[in-house]
Amino acid sequence: MNLLNSLQREPLAGKLPITLITGFLGSGKTTLLAHLLKHEGMNRAAVVINEIGEIGIDHDLVEVSSENITLLANGCICCTVRTDLQETLRELFGKRRAGEIPDFDRVIVETTGLADPAPVVQTLVSDTMLSAHYRLDGIITLVDALNGPAQLATQPEAQKQVALADRVLVTKTDLVDAAQTDELMARIAAINRSATIRTVLHGEIDPSEVTGIGLTSSRAGPHTLRFLGEGREPGSSLLFPKPPVAGHMADIQTLSMRFDKPFSWTAFSAAMELLTSMRGPDLLRVKGIVNVDGLPVVVQCVQHIFHPPVHLDAWPSADHATRLVFITRHIREQAIRSLFSAVGDVADA
Repeated sequence: MNLLNSLQREPLAGKLPITLITGFLGSGKTTLLAHLLKHEGMNRAAVVINEIGEIGIDHDLVEVSSENITLLANGCICCTVRTDLQETLRELFGKRRAGEIPDFDRVIVETTGLADPAPVVQTLVSDTMLSAHYRLDGIITLVDALNGPAQLATQPEAQKQVALADRVLVTKTDLVDAAQTDELMARIAAINRSATIRTVLHGEIDPSEVTGIGLTSSRAGPHTLRFLGEGREPGSSLLFPKPPVAGHMADIQTLSMRFDKPFSWTAFSAAMELLTSMRGPDLLRVKGIVNVDGLPVVVQCVQHIFHPPVHLDAWPSADHATRLVFITRHIREQAIRSLFSAVGDVADA
């Protein structure tokens, strides 16, 4: 991680935001996408899905630009994954630049129900061409209120989808009572306390609630704090002081840490590189703001892949402490805290 090189330019300027929609089988991803496609706010979006027939959009079809790219009546571009996501996103951008398809300003990607979202995020960061033109805007995870409790208790994929989420949408709450919904939300919060959690029925949600989540600029402001999981609007998420943890769900946990003493970039990156090299698969996601010699730097990573750090033009609040949120599996909080304390002490020696 070379901080100096990454800070020479605005790292997010001009990049197309990608929203990743994930969720276990039957969680309602198809219903959500079908609703989003009808919204006028989606007329400059490209939606990447696995099977175009699943969402019943044939009556909206206007033109087939290629074997897997379809232009819809509202201007939305629908694209099916025929090879792999990398090739699909490259093809989309290439055709956009060549003027072969209408311009689009965002991409929404639906994963399969059994997909681990981590490799998708890693692809966006590690692929040089993709990272030059796209940026991850956010991970939206759908959880079925009826079947979600059993899936979270038994399916590692479902747990990881929740663990990596920026926002969790609980669907099919009309099929259970309020107490079951509250209990499920508590279980979700036990896995990922930094995510916004809300309910949605029949996929009816405004596109603004699943887009515009990520960091869009190095200019500091209230949105920066919301991106970092702070300064939420009242009612935007449910937080439980002591969420119930059952079975092996206790393996995944959210650790929020503060460090009042500034880091040098050498010390901080050394700690992160050591942590990711030793425990990368269990370091599911990290997001935070780091005090680097008095300056604010936003960092995030998924497992062993680090996003380029973003140097903010100012602190977004009066709080200048380093705040990091770790979503981990089988990693003790004290082990992480000791590691960062050790590198800080070494740097001061």
